[in-house]
Amino acid sequence: MLKLPSKIMIFGRPGSGKSTFALDLHKATKIPLHHLDKHFYESNWVERDYQEFLDIQQSIVDGDSWIVDGNSTRSLEMRYSKADLVLYFNYPRWLCYLRTFKRLFHKNTEIDDRAENCHERISLKLLRYMWSFESRVAEQIVLLREEYPGIRFVEITSDKDLKKLKRELMRGI
Repeated sequence: MLKLPSKIMIFGRPGSGKSTFALDLHKATKIPLHHLDKHFYESNWVERDYQEFLDIQQSIVDGDSWIVDGNSTRSLEMRYSKADLVLYFNYPRWLCYLRTFKRLFHKNTEIDDRAENCHERISLKLLRYMWSFESRVAEQIVLLREEYPGIRFVEITSDKDLKKLKRELMRGI
């Protein structure tokens, strides 16, 4: 049985269900939830000063308990090194694209993962980012897993994997 971790990092391709799962986990555990996009952007999709963004992340991961949802691959190690559990949502590309387009019309209003006036949108930049996400992080994941072997890493590639993880985590609550 998995002891319920208190520091949980969730990352993966956009549209993979990270934010939905993070919210569900937050509701079940009451562990503070932080969506990185809400800190990376200021109003109207303006990127925050990167050092300020890093400082915000550092203050979050220095805390006693947290769920961090988001990618920011340049600062992946900052979160990974402090996590008890790392969840990599690696669903198929086609499904993530489908979910991303679906979200334009059916966004879960409970998910508060955006800064002010940062409404859902799809851009060519986002689609390219989604396409290359897995190859962009593959080497980094290998290195982080080698550097921090004591941190539990779980790759979720399907709803079946996610249901299994949920059952395991809920037993620890």
